[in-house]
Amino acid sequence: MDDFRDFVRQRTSALSRNAYLLTGDHQLAEDLLQSALANTYRHWRRIRDDNPEAYVRQAMYHQHIAWWRRRRVTEQLSGTPREHPTADPAEATDLRLTVIAALRRLTPKQRAVIVLRYYDDLTEAQTADVLGCRIGTVKRHGHDALLRLREIAPDLLDLSWERSTR
Repeated sequence: MDDFRDFVRQRTSALSRNAYLLTGDHQLAEDLLQSALANTYRHWRRIRDDNPEAYVRQAMYHQHIAWWRRRRVTEQLSGTPREHPTADPAEATDLRLTVIAALRRLTPKQRAVIVLRYYDDLTEAQTADVLGCRIGTVKRHGHDALLRLREIAPDLLDLSWERSTR
């Protein structure tokens, strides 16, 4: 199982970032990743030659949805995103916090679609495959999520426009 250890050492950082984007909480992200890696370890002989990272990501997304269905805890945001970005060195941090706060306000499925499509840069077909749903479902959740993000975090649209015109 040295190849599993090597895989974990090499990919934990990237997988951890994905888990954090899904959960919005460092401790939950660690739990989510550990759960997915434990599941991967049990099936390692079968999946190691395919694409184990895709297997772990899919396990994380499915586990996150399962947790969400069980808990149904509503989250409260503390504060609102800034109306106008500043040019100070903390701009990147502000942007990251704004994105995370906005992602927290999406449903878990919408969040998963946004993370897979725009953070992991997967196609609609690949996203549907990871989530185990149809492409139309991915399109619907993506569309609804983008509408919701435009509504709750219009500053993100302004920031992306500013960056594209620089």
